[in-house]
Amino acid sequence: MTTRPKRRRPAAAGQARQAAERLVAWIRAFETDLDPAHEVALGFAGSDAGILQIEGIGYSDPDLITFTGTDEEGLRTQLIQHVSQLNVILRAVPSASPDEAPRRIGFTLTPRWVGGESGDASAAGTRATG
Repeated sequence: MTTRPKRRRPAAAGQARQAAERLVAWIRAFETDLDPAHEVALGFAGSDAGILQIEGIGYSDPDLITFTGTDEEGLRTQLIQHVSQLNVILRAVPSASPDEAPRRIGFTLTPRWVGGESGDASAAGTRATG
C-alpha cells in the first residue's frame, strides 16, 4: 500500500492582505506612543534579518508579505515573507535624522491602504512618502 503525500492546504484568499492591514494598524498604534526622538522599526523574530526601518509594506495574495526599508547598516533591504512565518517585533529606534521630524510610516500610508500585488511594496499607498 502506497501512501500519498499530504496536500498542503492553500492559503485563504486575502490572507496576506488581511495580515498586512493588521500590521499597519499595529504600527499606527505603536507610533502614537513614540516621542519625537524615535521611529518605529521592525525586528523579525526567529531570523537573522535584523532590524528594518520601514519604508513600505506590501503583499501578494494569498500568502506573501513584503517589507522594504533600511537595515542596521544603512543598506536598502527587502524582506519577502510567507504569512505562516510572520513573527515581527515593533521596536522604537532613534530617528535616522535627529534634526528632522521623526518618520511616522503608519501615518504616511494611505488611510484606506491597499497593498501591492507586485511584491515590491511599490503599489499606490504602500510606500512611505517621508
